[in-house]
Amino acid sequence: MRNALAVAAFAAAAAVAIAGCTAVSSPRAGPPSPATTSPATGQGQQAAAGPGPRVHWHSCPGPAARLRCARLQVPLDYSHPGGRKITLALDEVPATAPSGRQGVLIVNPGGPGGSGLGLASTVAAGLDPSVAAEYDIIGFDPRGVGSSTPALHCDPSFFAGVRPDYIPATKAAERVLIARARAYAGDCERKYGSLLKYLTTVDTARDIDSIRAALGQRQISYFAYSYGTYIGQVYATLFPGRVRRMVLDSTVNPDGIWYADNIAQDYAFQGRQDAFFSWAAARNAAFGLGTTRAQVQAAWYKARARLAAHPVRGPGGAMIGPDEFDDTFLTGGYTNSFWPTLGSALASYTRGAAGELVSAYEEGGKQNENEFAIYNAVECSDVSWPRNWAKWDADTRKVYSTAPFEAWDNTWFNAACAFWPVRGPAKPLRIRGQGLPGILMIQGTLDPATPYAGAQQAHKALPSARMVVVEGGGNHGQSLSIPPNTCVNGYLNRYLATGALPRKPGLVNATCAALPAPAAG
Repeated sequence: MRNALAVAAFAAAAAVAIAGCTAVSSPRAGPPSPATTSPATGQGQQAAAGPGPRVHWHSCPGPAARLRCARLQVPLDYSHPGGRKITLALDEVPATAPSGRQGVLIVNPGGPGGSGLGLASTVAAGLDPSVAAEYDIIGFDPRGVGSSTPALHCDPSFFAGVRPDYIPATKAAERVLIARARAYAGDCERKYGSLLKYLTTVDTARDIDSIRAALGQRQISYFAYSYGTYIGQVYATLFPGRVRRMVLDSTVNPDGIWYADNIAQDYAFQGRQDAFFSWAAARNAAFGLGTTRAQVQAAWYKARARLAAHPVRGPGGAMIGPDEFDDTFLTGGYTNSFWPTLGSALASYTRGAAGELVSAYEEGGKQNENEFAIYNAVECSDVSWPRNWAKWDADTRKVYSTAPFEAWDNTWFNAACAFWPVRGPAKPLRIRGQGLPGILMIQGTLDPATPYAGAQQAHKALPSARMVVVEGGGNHGQSLSIPPNTCVNGYLNRYLATGALPRKPGLVNATCAALPAPAAG
């Protein structure tokens, strides 16, 4: 599920764009305030303090006055809770309603590898103020991520310099890329061999339950995007009685974890890239890239070939070649709000100026090696992956024949799993939806990172869920978007306020129209 980086970027961008919100990257050590537990008077959610660690909130650095930070120790291995501990970084926007508070709302932006710090601010500002005021909204960096410790960095130089072209022109070029993936898996084993088996989605779900317990809550509400929806499905399976409300926006197919889900992404991202080409062609007056999808596509591939031959040097010496070009335009698959930037960057580069392309790469395409390390650590360990490279090669070439945009890129983003030191179970955890309250699902029909058909498989596994379908919606993450989709946000706010769900039977329980395509700029 190559979704971590863009979803995390979406959360960070939204946090910056919404007035009055500041994303906090690292809660630094400081004198903590006395131990406090967020008040939760709604429906008896606050539990009496018991044994175990408690959350000690203190002011976060930076200008966001309401945001509080904390650190929480949890077991590395939940089968030995008295053994080695690791530390999670948390932040919180406390509830402000004088009465009718509804407890804790834990939020997650996706990944694996996405930082959740700052998302609490984004959600608090994006929800209706009366709804946000009723919840203690809590974000966190999952184990191994960002400000949690230890934070994994298997090879900090992995994305530096001129990388081999994602698309191998020869078998020799493919062997270079295979060796690169094998080496990365080996680096992770050498540096973190004792940790890697404890970085699964199940471990993260248990961490969420540790957060719940440390906050003194009998139940939690949960709101997540993308990979965070799979964490939610796993949490609901393991701890159904501890779920009060749950919102899953852009939902992972639990049956495809993870090899098949990545192949499904490849086809869906091709559709989104074709949509971008068509959008740019319809705005030829602004971009001059051609009046047909085929002409814009040809201009894109010509630019890619030029970068393969002559990479561009960016700020700080970063080299932008074909891989960086692909990574930058992949962001447009997640959100069409980036299309004007991409169209202008491509147009200016075709005319000989690279500045806009460099800026677009810095904004949307730049990779974070910590996120990449955790992405691999989680997905490679959640379930067993094919170990025969001939299967990877054959499957990728089949996809590439009709959906070339993301085929090889996605393969190399996941290829370390062919050599990962931890072998996951033969089958993923079976998601069970028994004993759960009503769940709200939100899904675009053209979402490339979590395709619609797979999201409906998750819907079938969660019989208490009701899905709001955004017809023609291709963005990944439909709620609290900028600009807002008022129809989607209405369902979200009503559900979090009262538990109300759409009543139409079947797999499509309500529909909203997609937002219009953006202007050229």
